[in-house]
Amino acid sequence: MFISEALALGSATCIALSSMFINELNGRVPLMRLARWQLTAGLLITALAATIVGGWATLGSWQIWALAASGAVGIALASTTYFAAIYAAGPRVTALLFTLTSPFALALGYLALGETINLRQGLGVALILLGVLVAIGVRRRRPAPMIPLSDEQPIETPAPDEKRATLAGIALGAVTALGQAIGTLLARPAMASGVEPFTAMAVRSGLAVLCIWALLILPAVRRRTAPARKVDLLVAIAAAFFGPALGMSLLMAALETGDVGIVSTLSSMTPVVILPMVWLRSGRMPRPLAWAGAALAIVGTALTIA
Repeated sequence: MFISEALALGSATCIALSSMFINELNGRVPLMRLARWQLTAGLLITALAATIVGGWATLGSWQIWALAASGAVGIALASTTYFAAIYAAGPRVTALLFTLTSPFALALGYLALGETINLRQGLGVALILLGVLVAIGVRRRRPAPMIPLSDEQPIETPAPDEKRATLAGIALGAVTALGQAIGTLLARPAMASGVEPFTAMAVRSGLAVLCIWALLILPAVRRRTAPARKVDLLVAIAAAFFGPALGMSLLMAALETGDVGIVSTLSSMTPVVILPMVWLRSGRMPRPLAWAGAALAIVGTALTIA
């Protein structure tokens, strides 16, 4: 009965794990190189999975166009601005802004598809958003390192003008949230028609990969290319498996039967799910407010899927 909700929560968990891998590359891999690695690996993984399960037969011409448009906005644009927002404003501010995906998706689902939610579900969505805001709203102890947009040597310290970097991060984070919401909305009709999830992600990733590699024609993107390290590539592939491949495929599967707003809200719990992962990785327990936010989000989830 609650398959779409479980799939959305599974997507949040996979994307949280992917974020942990991406964080390992912070300060080591430039933004555009990371985007190329991520999207290309995600395309290869999902295309192979789609071939194994015979998913290509579920595609029609209009689904291809709808999913390609979804990929252009929700992957090519939103993924790149997501990485850029992390490097410009830090993971905490970016995660905070990413929660805007839920209200964006709710509004778009209502305006474009006529989707509605009842009072209990609305309260659950509000508690999830509040929980995420509380969990990730604690000020970071120090700013995250910055990485340039081009393939040059990483910058190990933050930009000197913190205010300007923060404003840039806010803008990039808002664009990410809106792009993700629009991409989800565009994919919903195709998924409701029965397209296999891995196949849907392969189509979405295909156009995104073409776009991201086409950017190499820009001198600012390809200048001063530094040698890539094998270990960094392996970490990026692992991140792609759990993020663009498995995590986003679970999101596509959730859209087959779930409302855009509810699915987007549940999948936005990534910042809450990541708390125990950060604890295990760093050995430092998150602050009490973070756990309080997680508790609110869990209560909200229960109301949403009850």
